[in-house]
Amino acid sequence: MPTITKNAIKTAFGKLIREKPINRITVKDISESCGINRNTFYYHYQDIPTLIEEIITEDAKKLIDDYSAFGSLEDCILAIVDHALENRSAVLHIYDSPHRDIYEHYLWDICEHVVTAYADTALADTVTEETDKKALVGYYKALTFGVVMDWLGTGMKSDMAEKVHRYLTVRERLIGKGVILHI
Repeated sequence: MPTITKNAIKTAFGKLIREKPINRITVKDISESCGINRNTFYYHYQDIPTLIEEIITEDAKKLIDDYSAFGSLEDCILAIVDHALENRSAVLHIYDSPHRDIYEHYLWDICEHVVTAYADTALADTVTEETDKKALVGYYKALTFGVVMDWLGTGMKSDMAEKVHRYLTVRERLIGKGVILHI
């Protein structure tokens, strides 16, 4: 269970990361912002990347807990997009930092969870082999991750709801026409 001090550190960091890039945030900034000394910070965290990882881990767990079932693949992707938009400046500062791999790792896990939740719902009444389900989850997890990473790469400037809707509409049309895209 987090202590009051750890919560203060996370809150201070959250405020700072919304204001400036990670490479301009120091342990001194965080400590001063929450009224502790640097040693207290280091008592709780090895360094700023360790703090970032804990915050992202907790955020990912909360997102996963909040979204346990989905009615469509579009809902899956938009849940991730909505969460990123709520934390836009922080997400972009992490995305543009040397610690981007931490964010990518947890985004990958979130994508797997939401796609699995969707597959569990969508495939519940069909007889599908577990290996087939895993293959579909892997494919759509990679697709979802790629779509979100592409969007982050544009600075989150495009209308992702429209873009995702368009992707999936075209996909459905191709499936309906029996068109198979060869890779």
